[in-house]
Amino acid sequence: MRKVYLDNAATTPLLPEVVDYMCDVMKNQFGNPSSTHYFGQESKAIIENARIKIAKLLGAHPTEIIFTSCGTESNNLIIRSCVDHLGIERIITTSLEHKCVLETTNDMHLNKNIELVKLSTNAQAEIDLAELEQHLKNPKKTLVSIMHANNEFGNLNDIEKIGALCEQYQAFFHSDTVQTVGHYNLNYTELPVDFASASAHKFHGPKGIGFAYIKKSSGLKAKITGGGQERNMRSGTENTYGIAGMEKALTIAYEQLEKDKTYISELKSYAIQQFQEHFPKVSFNGYSGNVDKSLYTLLNVFLPFKNDIIGFQLDIKGIAISQGSACSSGASKASLALQSIRTDEELNSHTALRISFSKHNTKEDIDYLLSVLKEIQPKA
Repeated sequence: MRKVYLDNAATTPLLPEVVDYMCDVMKNQFGNPSSTHYFGQESKAIIENARIKIAKLLGAHPTEIIFTSCGTESNNLIIRSCVDHLGIERIITTSLEHKCVLETTNDMHLNKNIELVKLSTNAQAEIDLAELEQHLKNPKKTLVSIMHANNEFGNLNDIEKIGALCEQYQAFFHSDTVQTVGHYNLNYTELPVDFASASAHKFHGPKGIGFAYIKKSSGLKAKITGGGQERNMRSGTENTYGIAGMEKALTIAYEQLEKDKTYISELKSYAIQQFQEHFPKVSFNGYSGNVDKSLYTLLNVFLPFKNDIIGFQLDIKGIAISQGSACSSGASKASLALQSIRTDEELNSHTALRISFSKHNTKEDIDYLLSVLKEIQPKA
């Protein structure tokens, strides 16, 4: 049976070069990086060289890159430490953030008595920046947490404008950049962000490793304490081969970025055209149908029929796809993000699919997906 993987927003396959490099590190640099002997310092050198290379790719200082286990841990570290150590009184965010941001900010509201503001979004899942400014005009020690790109609809938020507003009103700005690192040319020093997050498995690196960007002299402190690793920001023996794999994957991503972006953008445009041809009443959630306003790696399709088991049916045919974000996988009901932009009537008569591409996909994959969808759609 043919196998087609179209769930790259959830995770991407490891590149062979990354696997080879990680295997070499696992075999030859096995020492504990905190040990002072040769074996430990050899591992430590792998980590620090990776930190320097990653920082250079992202226009950051090496001391601003803190290795974590994933984007979720990075977001938790940043948000919780901002509340505990920077005197944050208010968090401004949106209902479209990743679950780790939604649940963490809600926890800060319930258990730390932090005011929580969720900005309005329109039918295209677009944020109202005028509303953000109105809230910021009310002087409070504030953290704004808004992702660079939505992981369900792919909407690209204007973090330059958001960051400029935060600077103007002296608020801290945190952006979840998990879906854009490795896919866009980001420069953290030029962007008006104080904090950001990334995860290696979104750009063909290994799972279980990511990083937090924490601007120098921000005042954040560790939430995981112990051995004082990561400049006292995140204790625990470092994942040496994971860090090495992340650096290798990110280096390759930026070396091939423009070529891959062009190829995947054309693939997405082809998918849009094919869906419109085969399903004339189809629509696209958020701005995902607009290549310029959304991630070129993601398309969220709103099919003009209801089918709660479509993910299972596609899986039977060898197609891996998502009905929402990976954090909501296994559930057939509409995600909170989808509920925020669609009416109950629309949700009861349509089916949403999140299709996410990588450089490994082909037009033939899209053709196969469309043929299966035509086969399994309910008969009139």
